[in-house]
Amino acid sequence: MRLLIALLMMTALATTARAGDLTVSVRDAAGRPVRDAVVTVHPASGIPAEPIRFAWPLRMTQQDIQFDPYVLVVPVGGTVSFPNLDRVRHQVYSFSRGNRFELELYGRDETRSHTFRTAGVAALGCNIHDQMLAYIRVVDTPWAMKTPVSGDVVLRGVPAGAATLKIWHPRLAGRGNEVSRAITVSAAAGRQTISGDFSARAAVR
Repeated sequence: MRLLIALLMMTALATTARAGDLTVSVRDAAGRPVRDAVVTVHPASGIPAEPIRFAWPLRMTQQDIQFDPYVLVVPVGGTVSFPNLDRVRHQVYSFSRGNRFELELYGRDETRSHTFRTAGVAALGCNIHDQMLAYIRVVDTPWAMKTPVSGDVVLRGVPAGAATLKIWHPRLAGRGNEVSRAITVSAAAGRQTISGDFSARAAVR
């Protein structure tokens, strides 16, 4: 029994040792950092079976007649709250394939919610205010993050080995506003830089 426990501990330690931190830098064609790009990694070894949870709140606020944040990363199965902090009413909707929904008209200090069950994108709008636009990126991997103003993110504990790195942004030129790259993750800290054309018209569906 002691031998079995020791073997299990060694296996766990070896698995941990084979995970590394991956820094991803997203730049435009001129080399400038890109904000609000969603970075995901899908290891060839697969995704853990447990539910995906992120540190940030799953909340899309309506304030000053706009959505905040502009891009929100949500795990499959995640429930997003939509609090209205404006003095006017809003009616939030998405016509995006796989993530269609509509929240009936509601007013200040009221909140509605919606559960996203399909990986992909939900482009958000308001039936009352056409200028309101935001995006929810629904992901099926725990290794996901949105770039800040620096354009850099660090994904912790990515399993070493072959993987697919994907970058999505509403203004990224290309099919589905996404680019992907086959990479190899090492147990040591690694870095990838992705450049693209972010001058495309923002997707609305």
